[in-house]
Amino acid sequence: MLYIRSLAFNFAFYVNLIAQMIFWTPYYFLAPRLKAWFVPKFWSRSCLWLYDKIAATKSDIRGLENLPSGSFILAPKHQSFWDAIAFFPYLEDPLYILKRELTWIPFFGWYIMKQRLIPVHRGSRARALKSVVAATKAELARNPRQLIIYPEGTRRAPGDEPAYKYGIVELYAQLGLPVVPVAHVAGLYWPRRKFLRFPGTIHARFLPPIPAGLDKNEFMRRLIAETEAACDELLVEAARAPNPPPLPPTAVKRLAEIEAARQVSAGGDAT
Repeated sequence: MLYIRSLAFNFAFYVNLIAQMIFWTPYYFLAPRLKAWFVPKFWSRSCLWLYDKIAATKSDIRGLENLPSGSFILAPKHQSFWDAIAFFPYLEDPLYILKRELTWIPFFGWYIMKQRLIPVHRGSRARALKSVVAATKAELARNPRQLIIYPEGTRRAPGDEPAYKYGIVELYAQLGLPVVPVAHVAGLYWPRRKFLRFPGTIHARFLPPIPAGLDKNEFMRRLIAETEAACDELLVEAARAPNPPPLPPTAVKRLAEIEAARQVSAGGDAT
């Protein structure tokens, strides 16, 4: 049944993408840019609805009260394609930094350019970062927007060692915006590089914003500590669920480390 549900969801997911992209094209390109956001947000919600109904995986996203008004940076963990579609419907005018090659794809690239997202040429990192900062500043000067950036860059397995990149530190310092970390363990249910979709409930949290203006080292320390602590809590919660998903080796290792740390802490308290 797991294989049938997973196959059925993957098929429905891509059919839904193609069908909606074609159906909404006249409205999307004729509507004002902000109103046109209805289309990708509706598509995202419909995907999560299909995910629930076909793969029996619900999405529980909390902490909406932690989203500031106006411009800010959203910094989610990146474990799965789920976290690429689940969060932007909660933002008024999201802004992504993405590979410029994506803008060359027919229809999909046109949808991207309509929303004035920021393409980047991944050549020299220093030059690319400078270009991204300049383009983001220019866009935020035109409209209050919410920049979505994945601090670790590429998808990593649940429980894996943190690998936060310097780019978010520079954007934080240059843009002068608060950063909202996002914790989840969606990779347990929608694993990277696999077609299987495991049933259960994906819990995600928008964490309290880290204020603008901190020292770069202090900002990075807080971003990693607060995000990883919340992810650890969600990992433990998922592992203890009545019908837990299969745990990858990284998650098993991390759970053992968490348990060992708790035993040491309990021993210290007892003395």
